[in-house]
Amino acid sequence: MRQAWRVADVRSAEKALMATLPDGSLMQRAAAGLARRCALLLRDGGGVYGATVVLLVGSGDNGGDTLFAGARLAARGAAVRAVLLSPERAHVAGLAALRQAGGRVVADLPDRADLVVDGIVGIGASGGLRPQAAALVARLGALRARDGARPPVVAVDVPSGVSVDTGDVPGDAVHADVTVTFGCLKPAHVVGPAAARAGHVDLVDIGLGATLRTTAAVRVPDASDVVSWWPRPGATSDKYSRGVVGLATGSATYPGAAVLSVAGALAGPTGLVRYAGSAGREVVRRHPSVIAAERVADAGRVQAWVCGSGLGTGDDARRELRSVLASSVPVLLDADALTLLVDGQHAAGLRRDAPLVITPHDREFARLAGEAPGADRVGAACRLAAWMNAVVLLKGDRTIVATPSGEAWANPTATADLATAGSGDVLAGLLGSLLAAGVPAQRAAVAAAYVHGLAGRRAGLDGPATASDVAAALRPVLADLR
Repeated sequence: MRQAWRVADVRSAEKALMATLPDGSLMQRAAAGLARRCALLLRDGGGVYGATVVLLVGSGDNGGDTLFAGARLAARGAAVRAVLLSPERAHVAGLAALRQAGGRVVADLPDRADLVVDGIVGIGASGGLRPQAAALVARLGALRARDGARPPVVAVDVPSGVSVDTGDVPGDAVHADVTVTFGCLKPAHVVGPAAARAGHVDLVDIGLGATLRTTAAVRVPDASDVVSWWPRPGATSDKYSRGVVGLATGSATYPGAAVLSVAGALAGPTGLVRYAGSAGREVVRRHPSVIAAERVADAGRVQAWVCGSGLGTGDDARRELRSVLASSVPVLLDADALTLLVDGQHAAGLRRDAPLVITPHDREFARLAGEAPGADRVGAACRLAAWMNAVVLLKGDRTIVATPSGEAWANPTATADLATAGSGDVLAGLLGSLLAAGVPAQRAAVAAAYVHGLAGRRAGLDGPATASDVAAALRPVLADLR
């Protein structure tokens, strides 16, 4: 698991650490890590000696890190050129070190470079880039477009122009190939459109860990987390002890939603799937191991319910949703069930003793919360989770899972191949299977999103993927994880 901290928490930790170190030590640690990464990139193109490195330098500590790193590269024989956005506010010691090592200040971005280091603004910036910086970033983008994404760009701490705490990109921003960040990850590295602009994130240890005493703003799971949470049958397991999941999904109008959600559930860890709804004949034809009934009330005992995908919004659908919510087991609500919650005007007053998970996309989120998630998707998801007393899985390029207590996770396996009809039905079934197997709601949501993302990537390898392709890819993905 990786974790990301907000700016205020990072600043507090840095202040505590600096109080224990000689003046300037932290900046030198950062500059050394930055220079090392730049040297590794230059090695692929012939080495540091004789390479042209351009520094885009703003004011403050971020500019200081950049200048000191540039001085280290110049000392190794690189031709280092610094573009100072505010010469009068440049880091004095860093600029002196650069000049002493043979680096020079230039007025503008050269037409050719082997590497560009983005040190325009760091984590202390707020709002979009100022006009001068935005113009420089635009020129850099034009240069890379002309030369086929050359030269490579290394961002210092975060790509300039992104909102560090939210991952939003309010205007012009740098597209980095590598971001070298110091001490810990920040939300912009793992959520929102900023994450895509960060490229590969290289975390440099500057000794901050001991002073980061607050809770991380966002967590990011890795494969080992998912594997450790995923239930496995034991020698004495049977189909009931592995868990029974019920699905009130699909309808005569949308039988595919039932088939796809059942496919997702069958790929999960439970031993038995029960289906309740009018698409039972189609479900059993495609999945003969499923036990089908017409209504939730007739389905038999389950350890979790999935409700909503393709259910419709008529009176029969309302009756089934009421039956599901009246149960004493964990419930996942998706798609039409979320619409029915809003239409019934009881989303805010929904309180269950058993866990509740909801899986909205942005438009469904807006109907539930009264407004779109906006720039701060993590904050928005956490607020809705607290309001509804539910685990919220907010779908998107970087799917967010938020709990009523304010814990948030960002899924790292996102892929555009999941932007296809029915993909969410597969996810709902898989997540419901994990709930029925006894996995806590938050972990179930995080694990399901992670595996679903990997399945989307696998399904998209041979061209455009359908939801059926995603469902079929779940089993091989899970086999690979194990």
